[in-house]
Amino acid sequence: DVTFKDLQGNDVKLSSFRGKIVVVNFWATWCEPCQIEIPWMIEFQQKYGPRNFTILGVAMDDEGKSVVQPFVQTKQFDVEGAKLGMNYPIVLGNDELTQQFGGLIGLPTSVVINRDGRIVKKYIGLVSHDTLDQQIQGLL
Repeated sequence: DVTFKDLQGNDVKLSSFRGKIVVVNFWATWCEPCQIEIPWMIEFQQKYGPRNFTILGVAMDDEGKSVVQPFVQTKQFDVEGAKLGMNYPIVLGNDELTQQFGGLIGLPTSVVINRDGRIVKKYIGLVSHDTLDQQIQGLL
């Protein structure tokens, strides 16, 4: 079981999401492809959240909370014409945690986990909106 720290310093266990479809999205505030994906993640959270689904955003910034928290609190993204903030749980990542997902080659990386807690797909780099949407719908 993987345990992350949220922005308040609380433990967030991946196993606490068992029974949900989870997309673990590794990102960073400085990552331009991540900025392209974030509005999609907000949209998926809105659309599928009520159906036992969640995005779990894992911030990989070396500076940690000092950079991530203000970004999450203030940055707005254009989601289908609306300006919205990140509406899903954000936790802090590090190299040790990424090893539990097979390591990271680059950002963003999205790991899709089924209701049983098993990894069913790993996308390295910018994944297309439609590809990820179809993957989520197929598991729901």
